[in-house]
Amino acid sequence: MLKAIHLTQFKDLGLAESLLRALEAEGYTEPTPIQSQVIPPMLEGRDVLGTAQTGTGKTAAFVLPILHRLAGIGTRPAPKTCRALILAPTRELAAQIQDSVRTYGKHSHLSAAVVVGGLKISKQIRALERGVDILVATPGRLLDLKSQNAIRFDDIQTVVLDEADHMMDMGFLPQIRKVLQQLPKKRQTALLSATMPKDIRALAEQFLNDPVNVAVSQVSRPVDRIDQTVRFVPHTQKRDVLTEILRGDKVESAIVFTRTKRGADRVARHLEQAGLASAAIHGNKSQNQRTKALDSFKARKLTVLVATDIAARGIDIDQVSHVVNFELPNVPESYVHRIGRTARAGESGTAITLCDGEERKLLRDIEKLIGAKIPTEGHVPDAPSGTDNGGGAKFDPGRGDKQKRKPRNRNRNRNASGRSGGGQGRPQQRSASS
Repeated sequence: MLKAIHLTQFKDLGLAESLLRALEAEGYTEPTPIQSQVIPPMLEGRDVLGTAQTGTGKTAAFVLPILHRLAGIGTRPAPKTCRALILAPTRELAAQIQDSVRTYGKHSHLSAAVVVGGLKISKQIRALERGVDILVATPGRLLDLKSQNAIRFDDIQTVVLDEADHMMDMGFLPQIRKVLQQLPKKRQTALLSATMPKDIRALAEQFLNDPVNVAVSQVSRPVDRIDQTVRFVPHTQKRDVLTEILRGDKVESAIVFTRTKRGADRVARHLEQAGLASAAIHGNKSQNQRTKALDSFKARKLTVLVATDIAARGIDIDQVSHVVNFELPNVPESYVHRIGRTARAGESGTAITLCDGEERKLLRDIEKLIGAKIPTEGHVPDAPSGTDNGGGAKFDPGRGDKQKRKPRNRNRNRNASGRSGGGQGRPQQRSASS
């Protein structure tokens, strides 16, 4: 494991003057830990295997050394080729990476293009005809272009796999292997990820050559600056509770995560009807719709962005004050990535999770992953109307509002003068900690 490198200024890293000017214009003078540890070996041409939490500056960590090395070549790329290839899991993340390339490379004359699904492939083919220095791509669209002979891989000097674990979650590992197998044997490879599951480590062992290992934080742990809480809420009450949360004085901007695309649309419509400027973003939205929603959210024209997990890591926006998990994710690691949308760039943030009875196991899985119990906010609510049966029982967050009754005794009910079994039909209550 690479030891921490104590470099306090970007100028200490040996980056080109043009890059330092671009960084200074953005207000950046000090590198983050991941940048301090990734940039030097990448400048030397070493392979890198990096693990860091979201919001720690991974993008600049690989974009800056790529720009530095390519700026020294001085010649144009050959037609239908690229010199640096960056693979990303989603269209949003690919667009964010391209924005970083443009921002940090504005004083250079390097060319860049992004190729992703959901857009016309004909325009992307034309963009590659003259060749580009840096190509940002999603794996599926890149292979589509390769099959049409629109791109050649023989001039690639550096390849970066960004958010590799997310690409694995989305089923892209076979496509990634297919791409890597076609690249020149002599190349630099960087694999950067928020977590390092065994399949990603196996991929690194297969395709990276004596990599420098960088881990700047404990794997699968949320950043310490996020104030995490959980509220036990029956599913039928979640929308009202969410609206109440988002109307709070401290909520400047918020991202709400749902488990399904349809759910995201329903939540966004509910919030709009409640007077909160909102929009949904997910895989069924067109690229133009997703871009418009993101731009409006960045410009503070929207207060709330409702998203599914596919967009969780493609959203790189500073000053998001709150993240709300309207529904818990099925994969515990996704919780870390979701709440990582807040507390970016050194800021603090708030993450609130709404948990109903059927999601209690998912909550336990998350707490096991992060190694801590998420504090409970508020009291355990009383049983919803109609389930108390006059006994004053408490609502059990482990079971939700769908309390199950014991089967009726037909013989008893036949003589009960229309009653439903009286106290015999009452469910046995469990404690909230069960």
